[in-house]
Amino acid sequence: MNQLTKERLRTRGPLLLIPDAVLLPEGVMELYAVVVSAGSFEAVGPTEEIERAYPHLRALRLPGHLLMPGFVDSHHHLTQSFGAGLAFGEPSEIFRRVWVPLEGALDEESAYVAAKLAALESLRGGFTTVTDAGTRADVDTDVVACAARDAGVRCVLGLICDDTGPDTDSAAVLERAEKHLAAYTDDPLIHPSLAISTPEGATDATLHAAGRLADEAQTVLQMHVNEHLAAVERSLLRHGLRPLEHLDGINALGPHILAAHTTLLTPREVTLLANTGTAVSYNPVASAWKGNAVAPATTLAERGVRFGIGTDGTRGDGFRLTEAAEFAQRLAYGLPTGDSSCGAGWTWLEHATAGGADAVGLGGRTGTIAPGMAADFLLVDVATPELALSWDLPWELVRRGNRDQISAVFVAGRLRLWRGRPTDWDGPALVRRATGLAQTAVARAPVIRAHLTSMTARSATVRNTTAQKRSTAQ
Repeated sequence: MNQLTKERLRTRGPLLLIPDAVLLPEGVMELYAVVVSAGSFEAVGPTEEIERAYPHLRALRLPGHLLMPGFVDSHHHLTQSFGAGLAFGEPSEIFRRVWVPLEGALDEESAYVAAKLAALESLRGGFTTVTDAGTRADVDTDVVACAARDAGVRCVLGLICDDTGPDTDSAAVLERAEKHLAAYTDDPLIHPSLAISTPEGATDATLHAAGRLADEAQTVLQMHVNEHLAAVERSLLRHGLRPLEHLDGINALGPHILAAHTTLLTPREVTLLANTGTAVSYNPVASAWKGNAVAPATTLAERGVRFGIGTDGTRGDGFRLTEAAEFAQRLAYGLPTGDSSCGAGWTWLEHATAGGADAVGLGGRTGTIAPGMAADFLLVDVATPELALSWDLPWELVRRGNRDQISAVFVAGRLRLWRGRPTDWDGPALVRRATGLAQTAVARAPVIRAHLTSMTARSATVRNTTAQKRSTAQ
């Protein structure tokens, strides 16, 4: 696609797009077209039918491209982007040593830039929706909203409602929650939600009240649940129950809950999720980088548990995320049981798009190419060496897709990224600005790492090896 195609894609009026294929819930459909108007899909169907129905529209043909739903990141921390590399090689529960100190060092400018940087990375990776679990930075949550809106990404924006800390006023927490939920009623990109860091982060009364507010607002209450062994053990000591069991015991589960991670699930807890309609964010890269286990996503799918796939802020590449989702299941569950299909490819695409949208409370708005749905979509180059010789495109997208193959990213019907760069703001300038602010913030934050940086560790290893050789020679 050339510069002329880009300019036509930027047109605000109705667009009649004819790619080589469209990814629908029923599969990859060739000879299909879509009409995009006023931020939504107005029509989707066989090309001949669409062209007959819209003779006044000049068709824009997109040879060599697949039109597919944008990815939905069901769990992110947008204001943690400055410290993404600090987590590498670190043990679990790094939020105490890295994320809380880092976010505490952010001011309004650095929080905005960190969030916008994360949004840019997400868009480059094909994410049209990100779900932010709430910032711990001492700034108004609207700072994050502005960053997401300015970047052009759809955002489910969490507000942390913890109330077990010192000098915390539960009534004030809930009052702030109500204001947050009412603040973005007419915003086309920002969808407010509530968040509680972990079940132990809030009193039972606030867990109930926040859940009720989220349910009434038809949004989600986000919570990290059964993520690490330490959290499970703390809950056992405090309540005699595991975190998910405790939430069920106080009747706090339900379709309005988005439980992040759930890597440590007993068979009974899977049943609790299925019976209550509670949604889950399966975060496979986070499990590999800093987790204790891998959530049993194939079992969740079989049991009908609603779930999306999240990055947890690890890396913003939707195709690599789906590959990680399948790969983690294969290593943790497929190999021991001889399950060579392990979701058959389509499972991970579906839960990274439509399933993710459902899990984060936007199932009626995005995640699917269908009339009336938001025009959040990707144009993917399928004429590349990785995808051109296609025998099973959904599987190939999971195994061989990557963000370099994304030609265009649309959110709410607008072209937001073209070949990896924003179309209406300066992405490289943001990266340069973020570099300076990140250095200042990290230097100011009392971050504690368990391990040395990679090259420092290498130098130490070389010194030790050399010393051992000398000792042996003597």
